[in-house]
Amino acid sequence: MKTPEFRELLKRFSNAAESGDGEAFAACFTEDGIYHDYVYGDHKGRAEIADMMENQFHRDAGDDYRWEMFDPICEGDIAYAWSLSSFTSTVPEFAGQKVVIDGMSRFELRDGLIADYRESVNGGVAMAQLGVQPERMAKVCAKWARMLIEQPETQEYLARSKGSRKDGQ
Repeated sequence: MKTPEFRELLKRFSNAAESGDGEAFAACFTEDGIYHDYVYGDHKGRAEIADMMENQFHRDAGDDYRWEMFDPICEGDIAYAWSLSSFTSTVPEFAGQKVVIDGMSRFELRDGLIADYRESVNGGVAMAQLGVQPERMAKVCAKWARMLIEQPETQEYLARSKGSRKDGQ
């Protein structure tokens, strides 16, 4: 895939996310696609991805949820985009709190669809805007740190010595 085609996929992806249309969102993924979410966890397959979008994401983010992708770049089966997203929380504990965050998204593509999606978002920024208490933020951030360290890619990286880059750079 090239960047112009990826832009079109991103439009479908973002429009479906903003509208809360789980089926349309999941249709951007391969049948066995995986959406790695830093809040809601991993969701594999279109049914799980659609359910996450409709019954978790939109349940908590509300009707004003926005997600825009910028500066997309695609080279073959790997693509990236920077994003801004915003919402007004509907979670009872944080209801009415407005949040805006930015992130970097990584897309592994197959046959013109997303096979694997992951993002890097500073969740601490979101929690601060929600008014999450510092002790709770520390626990959540520690959990995210453990999740990062436990990833196979991170373990492989940590096992290599400095200068022995996997890709030969």
